[in-house]
Amino acid sequence: MTPLAPDAVMARLGALYGEPVQAAHGDGLAELVLTVLSQNTADTNSGRAFLQLLRAFPSWAAIADAPPEAVVAAIQAGGLAQQKAPRIQAILRTVREQRGDWDLGFLRDTPLEEARAWLRALPGVGPKTAACVLLFALGLPAMPVDTHVERVAKRLALIPERLTVEQAHAALEHLVAPARYYRFHMLLI
Repeated sequence: MTPLAPDAVMARLGALYGEPVQAAHGDGLAELVLTVLSQNTADTNSGRAFLQLLRAFPSWAAIADAPPEAVVAAIQAGGLAQQKAPRIQAILRTVREQRGDWDLGFLRDTPLEEARAWLRALPGVGPKTAACVLLFALGLPAMPVDTHVERVAKRLALIPERLTVEQAHAALEHLVAPARYYRFHMLLI
């Protein structure tokens, strides 16, 4: 198979599925928690778990300080609740300790690689989760590469089969123009 250029892939997929429109929602912490909940589960289940978490607790502080079993019960619908609940609580506690509040908007004014490193230093936050916060919440140029994007990019020979997920992140960020990260990600999904 002759590999297509990323722009050709996006043109074909855009014609088929429609063009995605980026609108950063601005709530970095909500995106962070939702993305943790989305790990290894379907979007429907992670969305349900996120809504149940917000219904069960009045604030981020309440989630951070709750008994772990209460958070596990709230997010049960998302799967892997025993692993995700302590991770979410550790993230929330770390954000509060380091920032004194829950606003991750400061990352918008931080150099991109520093913002990415700050997020990656949070407990359990990998490259995809950090990229989701930067792109979807803050509108910054970061390429979220989940299993779907990685699989499709490899099938289209945009990146070599042998690349790890972390290498796929770097390769796709190099291959696609930063202004097109959102479009590329959404169309491959």
